[in-house]
Amino acid sequence: MGVTSVSLDLKDPEASIASMARAVSNWGRWGEDDAVGTLNLIDDEARTRAARLVRTGESLSLSLPFDMNGPQRGWRRRTNPVHTMLDTGTDAERGLQGFPHGIGGADDVIAMPLQCSTQWDGLGHIFDHGMAWNGRRAGDVVTSEGDLVTGIEHAAPLITGRGVLLDLGRHLSPATGELDDGYAITPDDLDACIAAQGPTSEIGTGDIVLVRTGQLARAKREGWGEYAGGPAPGLSFTTAPWLRARDIAAIATDTWGFEVRPNEFENAFQPLHQVVIPHLGLTIGEMWDLDALADSCAASSRYEFLLTAAPLRITGAVGSPVNPIALL
Repeated sequence: MGVTSVSLDLKDPEASIASMARAVSNWGRWGEDDAVGTLNLIDDEARTRAARLVRTGESLSLSLPFDMNGPQRGWRRRTNPVHTMLDTGTDAERGLQGFPHGIGGADDVIAMPLQCSTQWDGLGHIFDHGMAWNGRRAGDVVTSEGDLVTGIEHAAPLITGRGVLLDLGRHLSPATGELDDGYAITPDDLDACIAAQGPTSEIGTGDIVLVRTGQLARAKREGWGEYAGGPAPGLSFTTAPWLRARDIAAIATDTWGFEVRPNEFENAFQPLHQVVIPHLGLTIGEMWDLDALADSCAASSRYEFLLTAAPLRITGAVGSPVNPIALL
């Protein structure tokens, strides 16, 4: 699909977002009842092809730790995970648990926002002018009972396929491997990175694209600072047609918000989200730790792998924590 005429006026986000939304829309593509958008593009054949990519058996977790040392600062009540023990070894030693014949155990609980660390944005996470994915009214989709239509549970069995790493940090900033905050990754940047990395990073239908900017590596070294919601490198608004044309199934980055921050328009908040989630039907991952994967891919000159990244099957949720696994 080619997008030949999209009006972009950086001083008029309203018109530019509307124009882009029309140009890349997937509404109705998979039927009026569709709940998973571009994840439809990962079919059984795609998963079978992805499984054949495993060569060495190296297994890498792409998740941040889920603990109190996470990136959140309380914006919109997003906090870091709070892990609490319900039963401990101390209780067992002192015979406080009430079990027979000496058996003891430990139990725990965790309280956290579903999007506080490595996670997927579901299709009910973002709306455009009160409209949700596939042309539905937002209020008919997400209510106080949760996402009644496109809840993250629908994606739980689907996100296993061919992962492709595009290491924009190394490609554009070889000296540091890290892009500057505020750098907007363009379609030309993405294509140049693919060409430089070679044929194993070619993007095909149903692929899960991972974009490494290097910002997370900087945050791990220097401290979280403004990582959660502050300035960041990320995808330019102009990448929406690129994402649509390549028919990718999902995309994830090592940044808090996927797209460049500050956003490119005057007085706009996450305009690329506003297009690609409710109109393109694209599942977005954020705060993925891609550093070890990038090292391994660079060492082997192979940028494709089997990726499994199932969200938790939380009924009605609009996002989910995830522990993505790249199997090389």
